[in-house]
Amino acid sequence: MHMHKYEKWWLTLGTSSLVLFLVILGISAFHQGHEPPSAKAYVDPERVDEYKPFNEPGLHKVEGKDWDYELVFVASAFYYDPGVVEIPKDSTLKIIATTKDVIHGFEVAGTNINMMLEPGYISEYTTTLDQAGEFLIICNEYCGVGHHTMKSMIKVVE
Repeated sequence: MHMHKYEKWWLTLGTSSLVLFLVILGISAFHQGHEPPSAKAYVDPERVDEYKPFNEPGLHKVEGKDWDYELVFVASAFYYDPGVVEIPKDSTLKIIATTKDVIHGFEVAGTNINMMLEPGYISEYTTTLDQAGEFLIICNEYCGVGHHTMKSMIKVVE
């Protein structure tokens, strides 16, 4: 089969661009590691309840930090602990979360809060809640047959 010289050039350019892209992607993946970017710490997923702060999930007022409150969540089979949290409007909130069993999502509907919770990895997100209302927390990663029942609520009050 005979190919025109311009076809050879385009085929060579396309193939070399693809190879270059894959090499850059591979090098950057190995350079940055394969851990979740927000997972700075690890706890044994079978003993999450024994580690601070997960031994007391819920909302805690803090002093001397860049945030006003810490909200500790533990996800497990089709359940978030705590179920409902009430927080004052315009508070700076640090969410600290992990899961005991499988991968779960943590999305606060109507906000830009969205994390993936992996067993044993601690995920953190800091935000200011400046809008009053009720915000539903849902699992946006399929986690099993009861996935659709996995929810919690943050109530931001005046």
